[in-house]
Amino acid sequence: MQTQEHLQEHELGNLLRYWRRQRGKSQLDLSLDTGISQRHLSFVESGRSVPSRDLLSIVSEKLDIPLRERNVLLLASGYAPIYEESSWEVPEMAAVTEAIDRMLLQQEPHPALVLDRYWNVIRTNKAAPRFFGSFVDLEARPRPRNLLDLMFDPAGMRPFVDNWGVVAAGLLQRVCRESVGHIVDQKTVELLKKLEKYPGVKTLSTIPWTHSPVLPITFVKGSERLSYFSLITTVGTPQSITAQEMRIECMFPLESESKYE
Repeated sequence: MQTQEHLQEHELGNLLRYWRRQRGKSQLDLSLDTGISQRHLSFVESGRSVPSRDLLSIVSEKLDIPLRERNVLLLASGYAPIYEESSWEVPEMAAVTEAIDRMLLQQEPHPALVLDRYWNVIRTNKAAPRFFGSFVDLEARPRPRNLLDLMFDPAGMRPFVDNWGVVAAGLLQRVCRESVGHIVDQKTVELLKKLEKYPGVKTLSTIPWTHSPVLPITFVKGSERLSYFSLITTVGTPQSITAQEMRIECMFPLESESKYE
């Protein structure tokens, strides 16, 4: 019968192999990257050696493992997690929150949104609910409001997006490109499966080549057409799960500013 210690070691080995293969690394590659002997890494993966916190830290850094998943590695090794998922209200987040508020304010009169790892809207400037609320009843949508769900739902923004299939395909590409650590985790997979239940999502076309440097999203209401592209901002050197998984999406007009005022 296996002990809890053996089960933890087996889980750790599976996790390390998973991340190593996700990054396309052999044990030899990882050994060269970290300065840890291939033999030692092999022993850790097989459960024959218990890794130190320092070893896990070095390996996690070289494999670019997201902070949330680094906690999982620590727990599988019998250590307490060290990366916090902080509330926005804690003093440690004050500097980040202040910077975000300044960005949101400066983005007026155009929409800006703060999103978490799963595209849930955490906060916005005043322009964002004013803009989206001019198309749909935001109060009728459950909280936290999800930006992807809002864009894909036929009862949401979808009827107001010109060339929606191309835009939606671009958004799905963004899910993979912008995922933390470039890994689509289980919760993201569940979100994508939810989106696939909407009509036409499974058969979305690929994005055609265009002369434009960006893929615009054009919103249509009556005779009015408003075209935006987005710039995404993230924290440069995050040390908490909350900071790493947050991003700010600022929407900028592709046409004359006066049209949007």
